[in-house]
Amino acid sequence: MYSFAKIIATTILKIFYRIRVEGAENVPAEGGFVLACTHTGWLDIIALGVSIPRPIHYMAKIELFKIPLVAWFLGKLNSFPVNRDQPGPSSLKTPIRLLKKGEVVGIFPSGTRTKESVPLKRGAAYLADRAKVPILPAVYEGPESLRLGDLFKGKTIVIRFGELIAHEQEDGDRQKALLNCLNERMEFLAGEKK
Repeated sequence: MYSFAKIIATTILKIFYRIRVEGAENVPAEGGFVLACTHTGWLDIIALGVSIPRPIHYMAKIELFKIPLVAWFLGKLNSFPVNRDQPGPSSLKTPIRLLKKGEVVGIFPSGTRTKESVPLKRGAAYLADRAKVPILPAVYEGPESLRLGDLFKGKTIVIRFGELIAHEQEDGDRQKALLNCLNERMEFLAGEKK
C-alpha cells in the first residue's frame, strides 16, 4: 500500500505545487539511517515520502493508533506508535530493529509541529547511537497542509537534505554530540536559501 499511496501523493503534489528537492545526493541508496526533519504540519510527512526513493517508517503519536481505521491505515503506510510523553525502551525497539535491518526511520526531533525554533529532543540521536546508523538532517519549507485557497497558486515546496551525520565510535556522550551536530546542521539548512 505504501507504493500505491506514494504514487497518489506524488501526483497530487505535482498537480498543485512545485516541488524542489535540494541535496538529494546526500540520501543514502542503501543501509539504515534516521531521517530527521523539521515538522510544521502534515504535508511535510507526505513531501518527504515523495522526495526520496526509499520507504520511510514514521514514528507516530500513540493517540492516533487508538482509532482502529486510522491505526490500520497508518500501519499500511509503515508508521508505528510511540508514546511521546513516556517513550520507554519497548517503544524504541521497533525503530532500532528497523534501522538495523537497513530501513529508513523518519522522526521529527522537535517532538511536535511548530514553526518556531525549539530545542531538539534526543530521540534521533538516541536511535542513531543505539542502531549505529547515521542521521540525515532535512528541512521542509512550504505549506502546512492542503488548503483549497492555496491549491492553484503554484506554491513551492522545498525539501532540503543536509550531509549525513555519521555515527562515531568515540568515548564520551555520543548522543549529545550527535544531537549538537544535528541541531547545527538543521539550523544551517533552515537558513540556507537558494
